[in-house]
Amino acid sequence: MLASTARPSVLSSDTVGQTSSYRTCAEYFAGIGLVRLGLERAGWNIIFANDWAREKFDMYAAYFQEAEDHYTLENVFDLCQANVPPSLLATASFPCIDLSLAGNQNGLSGHHSSAFWGFIEALKRQQSRPPLVMLENVGGWLTSNQGKDFRLTIEALNRLGYACDVFAVDAARFVPQSRLRVFVVGVQTAEPSDDLLTLARRPTSLKTKSLDRAIASNQDLLWNFLNIPPLPDGLARPLDSIVEDISEVDERWWAASEVERHLQMMSAINIAHIDELQQRCGYSYRTMYRRVRSGQQRAELRKDNIAGCLRTARGGSSRQMLVRVGPDGIRMRMMTPREYARLQGVPDDYPLPKNINQALTGFGDAVCVPVVTWIGENILNPLAATLL
Repeated sequence: MLASTARPSVLSSDTVGQTSSYRTCAEYFAGIGLVRLGLERAGWNIIFANDWAREKFDMYAAYFQEAEDHYTLENVFDLCQANVPPSLLATASFPCIDLSLAGNQNGLSGHHSSAFWGFIEALKRQQSRPPLVMLENVGGWLTSNQGKDFRLTIEALNRLGYACDVFAVDAARFVPQSRLRVFVVGVQTAEPSDDLLTLARRPTSLKTKSLDRAIASNQDLLWNFLNIPPLPDGLARPLDSIVEDISEVDERWWAASEVERHLQMMSAINIAHIDELQQRCGYSYRTMYRRVRSGQQRAELRKDNIAGCLRTARGGSSRQMLVRVGPDGIRMRMMTPREYARLQGVPDDYPLPKNINQALTGFGDAVCVPVVTWIGENILNPLAATLL
């Protein structure tokens, strides 16, 4: 996927048109369009998109050139329902900052994550409610406010007639990025399947301990457990597959003194790992963060040949750094926006804005494209077929 620079289908061909005529989607919290990218590859047609952030819309519109026709740049609470067309599916990757363990943990009452209720209000006001919904958020969603926030979201969907399923997917199954996300799929059905045996048979790759506890403590809610196939085995590709080819004299590589400063900030375990990499043939790549531990700034190296979870550009410690170890020494630099894009499964013809922080925030806030495609092909498409 990453090697291809082909533009996603505009869904105008006869083949795709046969499926996209009914696989329509309204995308809330659309951001820079990565849910759209993923769903289009699974044969879906995004007919409406909404977000409030101009910087993200600008990135979206630079790639999807017809964006003005269907993208509403507005606070979700202020949406005019007459402008939202009926669709088979509605998706909501609502803001995570109040749910994330790395955020402020204010929960669904927080300034950002409370936007979820705007999505619920938008669904309430629709005369023809989408038969399918899909929510996406961080793992902290399951445990925020001792699990109360997750229960509130499922209750809200239940009240609108949606029986729900929940599962977790780590992007590392598709790209070299550790990025666990929780997905809820709700369906309007008169015959929900809450058979716990279906859940028990589910592949472990789709579960976490927190997820199992969340379901176990909320068995009274309206569930619809689906037969979901296992995720692809193992890591999809190593970190070096997404590294941008940058000249040795490029100013983005740090000076030797800065490299040495970061080596001095590493633990003995990290240094031992770098020493081991230097014994190998060719180049080895690892990612690194700066952290404050026990009052000291430390440089922490990942040893598993994948990147950590991408975040927004807010705060220096959230930026990931690339470490290259080879026969000619050690080099370091910040990861580039193109590398961030590739870690999200985005093709190289997706334009990057000149403002680096805009790009890093856009990709750091987004979903992993091949994860969404997998969900589209293996979960949403079979559900859509039952609704014909």
